[in-house]
Formats: sequence, structure tokens, C-alpha cells
Amino acid sequence: MSRAETEVQDRTAILAEAFRHALLLASEHEGATAPNPVVGCVLLDAAGAVLTAAAHLGAGLPHAEARAIALARDAGLAERIDTVIVTLEPCNHHGRTGPCSAAILSTPAREVWYGMPDPNPVASGGAATLRAAGLRVRPLAELNHPARAALVAKAERLLAPFATRVQRGRPFVTVKQALDASGSMIPPLGAKTFTGPEALLVAHQLRRRADAILTGSGTVRADRPEFTVRHLPDIAGKSRILTILDRRGRVDAEYLALARARGLQPHIATDLADALRGLAEAGCNEVLVEAGPTLTELVRASGLWDEWVLIEKAPLGQSDQITITRNLPLKDH
Repeated sequence: MSRAETEVQDRTAILAEAFRHALLLASEHEGATAPNPVVGCVLLDAAGAVLTAAAHLGAGLPHAEARAIALARDAGLAERIDTVIVTLEPCNHHGRTGPCSAAILSTPAREVWYGMPDPNPVASGGAATLRAAGLRVRPLAELNHPARAALVAKAERLLAPFATRVQRGRPFVTVKQALDASGSMIPPLGAKTFTGPEALLVAHQLRRRADAILTGSGTVRADRPEFTVRHLPDIAGKSRILTILDRRGRVDAEYLALARARGLQPHIATDLADALRGLAEAGCNEVLVEAGPTLTELVRASGLWDEWVLIEKAPLGQSDQITITRNLPLKDH
């Protein structure tokens, strides 16, 4: 291999590692940024060393690129910025914060790599603006590295909840379904679950990242579920919408009051599609369906779901089996 080929290979390895870093930073804030997407950014110098890295922390706060650039300025490193690695195409509009394209152009950066195009027509166009200013701008899909496919898949999944809301007018719908050895979703008498500790942790991780929870009146009446995040720390200050499908008005006022006291925002709905549209209008990127057999089957039959997390109870002494199925390829989002 020639020296030039070695240098190119080394460069792509540096870029791949920077993308891993940026995607990890973004994933740490899943569920914290709605109605905005989760985004991570890494700034490199000309030699490929990491200068600073940051993630978007929440709506109204600086975007990932702006945060990383501000950190570089605070550390006296801004003049060394050469390459920007970001999981989502830099935005190109004035919202609660300024455009990230302008923030990048305020630095000496020469190259920008982004994970996914911005699916929001209001904010997209940052890549074109940066190219027009003379920067080299390329998507992750063009990175010639063995890890490219896995990195693209991770970037797509992180963006999917936001993309689903802005493109389809509904949140990304994740369904959690637990089955015992007989294929039943009904816990034993006096119990609210039959899954083991590992599956319970996964269930609460799903709940933590969700902006809303969708359940049915039958589940509320039978189990009086709390729908709080346990088994791991919750996102500070987050209040989820609790949508209850209740066509016959069976949910009592006491349960709704207790849900509010737990920090939830309970809401009664009578139609699944209307409920999902309402959640999107409220800025929810992802909703978690935690319901009994009737509503779970309704969601399955409707096709209005994106990710199905099936937890199957294992024999005593073994770990429960967890299978994730996706309704459509994420690239369609």
C-alpha cells in the first residue's frame, strides 16, 4: 500500500471513530430533546485530533454544532477547527436558536461530514449553504470504511422518531409486548408483570426515551399502572403525555389525578389515529404503547407502528428473549 493510500485509510478510520463518538453522545440524550431530534457533534483539527464534542440537550438550547464550537472557543481551540462531524445535516434556519450553518461558517472549518439529511423542509439546506461557501461537505453514506453501514443504521434509528413526526404527522410508535410461556400477555393473579429483571430494565429504558405513553382503559382498570421510569434514572424535568384510549368513559377521575401527581399529563382519546396526530402536534417524537391484548392488536392491525419490542418469558434461570421488529425500513422515514 502506498503512503497516499495509507493516509486515506487512516483518515477514514479517524472519521469513522468521530462518527461513533458523535452518535454515542446523541444516543445519551434520546427522549430529552423533543420536538427536536437528538444530535451529536465532534470537532477535529487538521491532524484528526478531537478538539471538543457535544450533543443537543433540549429544545430551546444550543444545537450540537453550536455547543461544540462554543466549547472550543472557551478552551481557546476554535482556530484549530478543521473538520465538523455531526449526526444530522446542519440546520439552515432561524428558530429558537441561530442556524448551525452560520455557526460553522464562523469558524475556520474546511470540511463537514453529516450522518443524515435533515428531513424537516423548514430547517434543511445547511449542506448546500456550506458547499456554496466553499466547504467540502459529504454525507456519512459516502465514507469508505467497513463500519459505514452500521454507523448509517445507527444514525437512521436516532433520527427516525423526529423524521416520522415531521414527515408522517405522527410520532414514531414503539410497541412493547411481553408474552409468557403460553403466549399470554396477562400476568398471574396479583402480579403486574412476569418478566425478569433484564427485561424490566429494557422496558423502562423504552419508557425513558418515550415522549408519550399510549395505553387502554382496560389496562388502567385492571392494573392501575404508574407509568413512571424506575430501574434507571429518568430524564430530569421530563413530563410525558399519557394517552388513554377510552371509548366508553371507563377511566375514573381518581386515576387521572394520581397520574398528574406522578408528573404525567393524562389525556383521554377515542380514536387511535387521531390520538397519534394529537401527540405529533404536541411535539412528541416517540410514543411507547404499553397496553393489553386488545389495544396491542389494534395497533398491529392498523399498521401505525414502527418498532415492535417482543419480550418472551424464558424458563426459570434463563434470561427472557427480546426481539425487535421494524415495520418499515428506516430509510423510508
